[in-house]
Amino acid sequence: MLRIRDAKKTFFAGTPDEKLALNGLNLTLEKGDFATIIGSNGAGKSTLLNAISGALMLDEGTVEIAGQDVTRVPVHKRANLVARVFQDPMKGTAAGMSIAENMLLAEMRQSRPGLRLGLTRKRLDWYREQLSHLRLGLEDRMDTQVSLLSGGQRQSLSLVMAVMDRPALLLLDEHTAALDPRTAALVLEATLGAVNALHLTTLMVSHNMSHAVDHGNRILMLEAGRIKLDISGEEKARSTVKSLTDHFAVKSDRMLLEA
Repeated sequence: MLRIRDAKKTFFAGTPDEKLALNGLNLTLEKGDFATIIGSNGAGKSTLLNAISGALMLDEGTVEIAGQDVTRVPVHKRANLVARVFQDPMKGTAAGMSIAENMLLAEMRQSRPGLRLGLTRKRLDWYREQLSHLRLGLEDRMDTQVSLLSGGQRQSLSLVMAVMDRPALLLLDEHTAALDPRTAALVLEATLGAVNALHLTTLMVSHNMSHAVDHGNRILMLEAGRIKLDISGEEKARSTVKSLTDHFAVKSDRMLLEA
């Protein structure tokens, strides 16, 4: 479902601030994989998601999604393949539009341009059904302007909008990090329910080691723009927060010795 080969990306090339963000990174996700990416700040996690979504273009390398080479395809033309939920709850929705209008935009993301009926009764009923699974009462507030919702409600809405058309690939960019613990737990529960029910191929960036251990079938550790650790199968089942922390400690000690 996702194949990245020899991905390289450098920021501020040729200046004192030059930063090699992706350094020949290779990654393959099979259909239905749920991989959690961990790594220290500056390891290349956000750059990787930006490269997959089309928010930035690679200097070298290729990106294929669902068998399509999208290496030079801009972000808006990848929208029929990739859905993304950001860390900032404000990014995934249009604040000045209603809940129903936001969901209509999300539904139209994969459609060709043209004239068609908008918020029909059938559509509204379907939207209410999708929102009811969140158990937040949003299905009874379809005309509410999104700017009036809390951060957790907006993030929950962003999640529903992201998965409603079953994207080939779902990107979760630390999507619970900005929420309070209770709301974060609710959003994560809704995420896992959607991923499992729809069998979505998912890539989740997280600083929460427990999330990496408890969810998904793969753990990917990024370091200096490359995947240094890829844990799956029985090894993933045996992984603990301590074992992942120990991996980080070894990496940190090695970097200090090499400095």
